[in-house]
Amino acid sequence: MAQALRPNTAGGLFATDGKPHPLQDALLAVTLVLGITSFVTAMFHNLHLLSSWTGLVGIITGAYGQWISVTTRERFGLILGLGAAGVGFFLGMAHGGLFGGLF
Repeated sequence: MAQALRPNTAGGLFATDGKPHPLQDALLAVTLVLGITSFVTAMFHNLHLLSSWTGLVGIITGAYGQWISVTTRERFGLILGLGAAGVGFFLGMAHGGLFGGLF
């Protein structure tokens, strides 16, 4: 019956230590949204500006999120977002880059 006396420490989806991490969770969400946006728009040649810029910002927010992350779940989500942002960024750069067609 010892397990009945243990507190529930799985309070949040991303906070495995039982403490809230609002900044880390926000960075995780932003990185995932930017990564998915960059990855999806990289499949279209004429959306290289959106793809490359969202990928670059996604890489920066994901790297900062990795630096201040606390739990393994946060790091896992950040790695997924970073990977998608990286692929989208590099494909966007291959299709025209950050300023391609503007000047």
